[in-house]
This record gives sequence, C-alpha cells and structure tokens, in this order.
Amino acid sequence: MKGLSWNRVVAVFIKEFKQLTRDRITYAMMLAIPVIQLTLFGYAINTEPRHLPTAVLIQEDSRYARSITAALKNSLYFDFVAQARSPAELDRLLRNGEAQFAVTIPGDFSRRVARGDRAQILVEADATDPSATGGAVAALATLPGQALRRDLTGAMAARGQTPAPFEVVVHRRYNPEAITAYNIVPGLLGIILSLTLVMMTALSVTREIERGTMESLLSTPVEPLEVMIGKLAPYVLVGLVQTVIILLMAATLFEVPMGGGWIGLSAGIGLFITGSLALGFLISTVARSQLQAMQMSFFYILPSILLSGFMFPFRGMPAWAQWIGEVIPVTHFLRVVRGSLLKGQDLGDQWRELSALTAFVLVVTAVAMARYRRTLD
Repeated sequence: MKGLSWNRVVAVFIKEFKQLTRDRITYAMMLAIPVIQLTLFGYAINTEPRHLPTAVLIQEDSRYARSITAALKNSLYFDFVAQARSPAELDRLLRNGEAQFAVTIPGDFSRRVARGDRAQILVEADATDPSATGGAVAALATLPGQALRRDLTGAMAARGQTPAPFEVVVHRRYNPEAITAYNIVPGLLGIILSLTLVMMTALSVTREIERGTMESLLSTPVEPLEVMIGKLAPYVLVGLVQTVIILLMAATLFEVPMGGGWIGLSAGIGLFITGSLALGFLISTVARSQLQAMQMSFFYILPSILLSGFMFPFRGMPAWAQWIGEVIPVTHFLRVVRGSLLKGQDLGDQWRELSALTAFVLVVTAVAMARYRRTLD
C-alpha cells in the first residue's frame, strides 16, 4: 500500500469540485435550499396568527355594539372583512373560508346589558385548524371586562363591575374538540400525492433517458401528448389507489368526519393528480439525471409543506409568503379536501380553488409538452 500523498488528495479534490460546479442544478440546490429554509422558518412561519378575517352580524346598531367591534379590532387578532345581513350569509362566509371568525351581536344586547340580564354575544370560529384560532379564542376571555368600560359610566357604572356586563359564547365549528388529526390527516393526502406522484414520474422518465430507452421512443411517430398520456396513465391509477387508502384510514383509524362535498372533492383529486404527474413529466424534461430529478422534486415539495397551510397556519404567514403559497397547487388542494370532509362544502364554495387547480394543470401540461417537443427536435 502506498503512503498517503496529499498532492493526490488535492488533485482528486480539485477534480471533484470542478465536477460539482459543472452540475449547475445540484450546485444551485446546495446553495438555495439552506437559504430558503432559513428564510421560511425565520420570517414566514408564525404559529400564532393575527389579523384573522372576521365577519360580523350586528342586529342592533348601538354604542355598545360599536365598542365591542372596536375592542375586537384593537386586540389585533380580528380584522373585519364583511358585515353580514343575515345568519345564513354569516354561515356562508364561515363555511367557504372567507372568514375565520363570525361575530353575532343580538338585537336585545343593549337592553340586557342595561338590565344586568347577562347579555351574550356569539363568536363562531372556523376550528378546522385548531392552532390558527387558539390565540384569538384565548384573547376573547378579556373582552367582557374591557370592551364597555368607557360606556358604562354614571348610573350604569355598577353594570361594569363583577360579574362582567356580558359574556362571550364561543362555538368552535367543524372541529369543536380541537382534534389535530382532523386537520393533519386530510392534509396528508396532498403531501403524500405530491411526494409520490411528482417524484415517481420525474424519476421514471429520467431513468429512461439515462438508460437510452427514450431514444427508441423518440424514433417512433408518437405525438408528445400521446407520450405524456401513455407515460402518466399508470400513475393516475396509483394516485387513485393512494387516495382511497388514505381516506379509508382517515375515517376508520382517526375518525375524521366525512362531511360530504364529494363532487368537489372528486374534481379536486382528479385535477391535483393530473397536475402533479404533469409537473413530474416537466421536471424530467429539464433534469439530466435521476439525482437532479429528485433534487428538483424536493425543491417543489419543501415549499409545498411549509407554505400551503399543512404544517403551519396559512394566515399566520406574512403577505409575501401567502402570495407564494397561493401559487402552490397544494394550498388549493388542501382547502378542497378539508372543506369537503370537515365543512361539507359544495361546488359553489370551492370554485376558486378548483379554478386554480385547473389553471395549474393547463399551464404545466402546456409547458411540459413544449419542453418535450424541444427534446424531439
């Protein structure tokens, strides 16, 4: 055995470093992923969201009602985005996700406060994600003792003493027991489909390119769309089988509510599976090796996990992170799944999310076909 030569070690080091820099995708991933992780975890992740969209139904226009809404705004947890005209409209805003909270101030509120008759206001919370509403619900505990302090003066001063002049009744909708599995398990459907379908498709096509079998396919008079459909069709079945298994396990093992909305859920699943496979095909047209395909797939999956609302409350992120999250298809798919299973949403409630998924499928498919035609040329 020859002795250790540092000259040979340095020569191998230089050769390996040059090889690494030639692989631009790998080199970029090594530099970009730590920066992205630090940025997201440092700036974008917030487990106690504030400024949550809130709808209000005021059945009496009084000084007390205005004081309560002002106190809610001053808490920084509630931003009023809509004023409903009926309980049905308030319920719709909460069900379709436009509002995270719904506040109802009844028509006899001022009269009951004046009588000391234990007045109440109702606050309904969309508790599909317990971590998103926990801080805001806790802040409601201080509302009765502070909201009317400036209004209850003079002869009414006694009403501001203990007990509080009114109470807040909180209803946690869609997940009243704050069971985390009701939020996480449906969300896993989107993450698992992304992990498997995008990566499997990208690796399978790239493997053919590495082995040279793709050249035989390119020599045949097959249209790009025909190749794409033929390559992706088996994985559609894989995605459907995965979906059925996950939903069955969610219902039997974790007792996740199956609230309905099956038409919208079926459409969302079909669009998301198709889009994920098209994205994997697109990655395979860019990657030169299976390693690059895996790295590029991970580059898509990491933001999907962190910015989609799967692990952390979506509304807790800053505006720029929410804009990025809205571009990620997993974000819209998770809303469809959770909305269908936990809220029983219908197509009218889900048209925005389904439109976003449709646009994702069309854009990615068109780009993938264009890239594949360039490969043919």
